[in-house]
Parts: sequence; structure tokens; C-alpha cells
Amino acid sequence: MNPQSDASVSAVTEKSFSPLVRQFLDYLKLERHFSDYTVKSYGADLIQFGQFMSHAIGHGSQNAGPISDAELDRRHLAVEPLAIREFLAYLYKQEKRLPKCLDLDQIQKLLDTPGDADILSARDKAMLEVLYSSGIRVSELVELDLADIDLQEGVLRVKGKGRKDRLTPIGSQAIKALQKYFEFRTAERQNHEPMTGRVFLNKHGGSLSTRSVRRKLDKYLVAAGLDPGISPHTLRHSFATHLLNNGADLRSVQELLGHQSLSTTQVYTHLTTNRVKQVYDQAHPRANAPSVPHPASAQNPPYYPAKAG
Repeated sequence: MNPQSDASVSAVTEKSFSPLVRQFLDYLKLERHFSDYTVKSYGADLIQFGQFMSHAIGHGSQNAGPISDAELDRRHLAVEPLAIREFLAYLYKQEKRLPKCLDLDQIQKLLDTPGDADILSARDKAMLEVLYSSGIRVSELVELDLADIDLQEGVLRVKGKGRKDRLTPIGSQAIKALQKYFEFRTAERQNHEPMTGRVFLNKHGGSLSTRSVRRKLDKYLVAAGLDPGISPHTLRHSFATHLLNNGADLRSVQELLGHQSLSTTQVYTHLTTNRVKQVYDQAHPRANAPSVPHPASAQNPPYYPAKAG
């Protein structure tokens, strides 16, 4: 995905799409069950590709005026591999934006902010702990059912993109936070029947929405004095980066994140470059030397005449 798409996702509207693109996006949403955010992201990329195909961007002095939706769809259907490679080359020249990442102190400050004095604060703490502990998406968090959690084994069954389930481990702090939240939920029940349904409920007993999770996070960011631009997805980025910084291999992180392609996970290797450089500078005996000295003999090697054959 184009790294500049995130900024334009919110600006994408149905009117922006040509009929062919709208049909493809409907297929992703209705048949492949992709999330709304993913569909909008694909839409933003396809709008940019359409601008490239209509010579509105990426062609220097050859830029032309707008074309009709019908003409744009005709160009989409007739596109040659060379045009796609030219578009990718155009994207490659743009500035790459890496995802935000919190350091460990910031994570600790955020996770400590909700507390667990009542059911709502205990719920919010458990949500944040699970997001960071597992790296799951917010859309996956709000769809968690009680039957999807095994606290004894410390695993979640996550309904991923395309309705592909995966098992994801969670750590002891997330387990502890969930147990505290469930204690409040059990105490509020009038009967002692087993709890069923969603894991995270709103104050009316209904399922939380992704928008509600974002509002809760915004509240705790302000309370903790952290960057208000942090999103729930930042916890996912932080999860992946911290794993790689501490020695996890890329393939394992791919599985934990639920990425279908390893190339999607590779963006996090850029975030760990500084950490790798720090380790190198601290560990390698020659890392901080201004240059490797050359002995005089190496600069002016002695001449040995070749022996006669």
C-alpha cells in the first residue's frame, strides 16, 4: 500500500470512485469481508493510480485535464505492465512515512492510566493491555467473543481479515487485566449463569464499536500527557517493533500480526534500524573508530619481482 494513503483515506468518498473501482471495492467488502478501513485504503490507492493513468500526476509537463469515468475505466482495463511499473517508480520517489511507535516508558504510562477501580476502567485497561500484548487490530478486538479467549493457555482466537482465524498469545499482564474485568462483570450479574457474548461491552451491555475504542484511547492519551495523534494502530506498530527489537524473527511477527505477505511486515524492519545500529556501536570494537588504520607496509607494499617460469 502506498505509504501516503493513510492521510487521504478519510477524504475518500463514494463519488471519488469510477464504476469499475466501486465494483472492485464492493467485492472486497461484501465477498472478501475486508474491513472498512482496508477497503477505503485500497480506494485511496486506486484513486491515485487513476490520477496517474489520466496524466493528472506523475508525468511532468504531460499533465492533462480531467477525463470521464468511462474513459478512466477503459484505461484501467487496457493497462499494460509497463504502466504499472512506471506508477510504482513514481511512488518510490515519494517520501516514505513509517508508522509511529511508542517506546517502553510511554507504553507503561499509557497502560497504567485507566486503573481498575470500577468495571469501566477495568475494561479499558484490559482493552489496552490486549491491544499491546497481542498486536491485534481494533476491528479484531471488538469482535472477540468470550469463547475466543483461553486465559489458562494465554491465547486468543482472532477473526482476521477475510474471515481467516488465527491463534495469538497474550502475556501475563493482559491476562491479569482481563481477569479483573471479568470479576466486575460476574459481580454485576443477577444470576450466576456463565457469561456469553462479546468480551468488551459498553455501559449498556452492548458491543463496543471501533470508534468507541478510539475515543477511550484519546481520553487516556490526554490523561497520560502523550501525543494525541497516537491511534489504536500505534499499539499494533509498537507491538511489532518491540518484538523485533528484542530478537523476534520477521516470519514469527508476520504470523502474529496476521499479515498474508511478508513484505507487509517488512516495513517494521526500518523502525528497528536505529536499534540495530546502537547495538553495533556498543558491541563492535571498531564501531566508533574514525577509520581503520592502514600500516605503512600496506600503503607501500614491497616489490617482489616475479620468478622466471
